[in-house]
Amino acid sequence: MQPRPLRLLVLADRRSARVNSAWSEFEAQLRRHPELVPVVIDRDGQQDLAQFDAELAIVLGGDGAILRACRQLGERQIPVLGVNHGRLGFLADLTPEAFTGQIQRLIRREFHVVSHLMYRCRVVHATGHIREEFLGLNEVAISAGGSLRMIDIELSINDEPVATYSADGVLICTPIGSTAHNLSAGGPILRQDLPAFVITPICPHTLTNRPLVDSARSRFCLRVPEAPPGTTLVIDGQIRRPLEADELVEVTQAPVAFQMVKFPGSSYYATLHRKLGWGGQPNYHAPRGSGPAANSNPQS
Repeated sequence: MQPRPLRLLVLADRRSARVNSAWSEFEAQLRRHPELVPVVIDRDGQQDLAQFDAELAIVLGGDGAILRACRQLGERQIPVLGVNHGRLGFLADLTPEAFTGQIQRLIRREFHVVSHLMYRCRVVHATGHIREEFLGLNEVAISAGGSLRMIDIELSINDEPVATYSADGVLICTPIGSTAHNLSAGGPILRQDLPAFVITPICPHTLTNRPLVDSARSRFCLRVPEAPPGTTLVIDGQIRRPLEADELVEVTQAPVAFQMVKFPGSSYYATLHRKLGWGGQPNYHAPRGSGPAANSNPQS
């Protein structure tokens, strides 16, 4: 039986030089496979994708492109397949060559979909009204940023005071986001399907302030009692908003989940092993017989 057509959203940001250079070949692949039917092709990242009836979204780019796609999909998340034209690529971990090799599987729907935690972030003004609301996938961060000074950030969980961090900032991340800013800040890597959030202080003044893992069912609130100019709320590393003193940043589990397309044989730990270089100690020594470099100091 001929597979029914697979209705697609295609996202390929024209501002990316790497995506632009690969776009003509991708278009040619679509023409060669009429079973893949683009409902819409968004090259500008501006369309409200929730209004389109599609079965799957293909995102060309890096992890940042997928983060933008999640926000564009809003509360109507559909499965997303990332084709990596970026750098590291934890989310968009399928190379263009690998995508070409998986097209027939895609047409036959020989893939599975894995759900991942997303968050909802609300910024509540000191007067009590909600100033802004965001849907995100990676992390919420409060950063001292342009203030060029350490700030105090109060954390409460389920309305119970937990800690006051004197630091360059604090971030709350999902398991997906645990390999992003959180990893750079010294936070733990979480298994991607773990229903939990990580709270990680950024360069804390008190060394006993360590990352904290808590249930995704909890309500996390951050407040900066004194927010010097430059204090910033950062959503998924892409949206920045100035934060005022005593505004409440509330983070909870979103009512929707990110849907990631995975083909048979894919493995999260294999991805970590490959992307983070977990194959053992690097070989700093040149091959035997290669001259004086073979005896050089590996730290030089």
